[in-house]
Amino acid sequence: MNPTSDNSQTNGTAAQPMIEAIGLSKFYGSFAASRDVSFTINQGEVAAFLGPNGAGKSTTMKLLTGYLAPSEGTARIAGYNMATDRIQGARRLGYLPENGPLYADMTPRSLLTFFGKIRQLSGVELDRRMEAVIETCNLDSVIGKPISKLSKGFRQRVGMAQALLHDPDVLILDEPTAGLDPNQIREVRKMIRELGKSKTILLSTHILQEVEAMCNRVVFINEGRLVFDGTPAQLGEQQANLDERFHELTTTA
Repeated sequence: MNPTSDNSQTNGTAAQPMIEAIGLSKFYGSFAASRDVSFTINQGEVAAFLGPNGAGKSTTMKLLTGYLAPSEGTARIAGYNMATDRIQGARRLGYLPENGPLYADMTPRSLLTFFGKIRQLSGVELDRRMEAVIETCNLDSVIGKPISKLSKGFRQRVGMAQALLHDPDVLILDEPTAGLDPNQIREVRKMIRELGKSKTILLSTHILQEVEAMCNRVVFINEGRLVFDGTPAQLGEQQANLDERFHELTTTA
């Protein structure tokens, strides 16, 4: 099953494709971590990348970001081929990997300064962007503390701030609420909903409540293959239906 979502803007003009997977495959010998995955996320969409553990979500996200080279197919961010124009694509992209690497001996402020300089931000522009992401991610209370001393929730916020620092148009977030307590999950979901008002977002999850809480689009993969592409309503409007559909798509695909 592969229904497509409405890809038009409310004014009737075509929406700009911001994340494109075109026949993406990644093989490790005879094992296919991702096989012939194709979908498009348009400007302004917040899409859940859904599937069970081991379905190929993280691999596909790494292919989309250019972190991994595909065995077959093409990944594009804001129109840029991530195999041939990765630097240009990376300027439009913010990426939060699962358990993203943070330098434990740094403070959030020193880490953001470091990443800002890598992103060629400096002076007033760097100060302005740091102030913006510190406010967005609510880091004021820990900005000068060593990252090693921060809770999982605050470390996740620091990772999010790093992804947002250069004000990208596209965000790819791999399990952004993994390992967080209920209060921390609530805060991260609120942040993502706010970011979704101005950015295109693809976030991976295997938690069905994430779909209802944050997303207007669902891309579902199982065993490395695309098995559903549509709206949350098409997947199942009620939680019980979502559970049932998840089971169906992961046992019959």
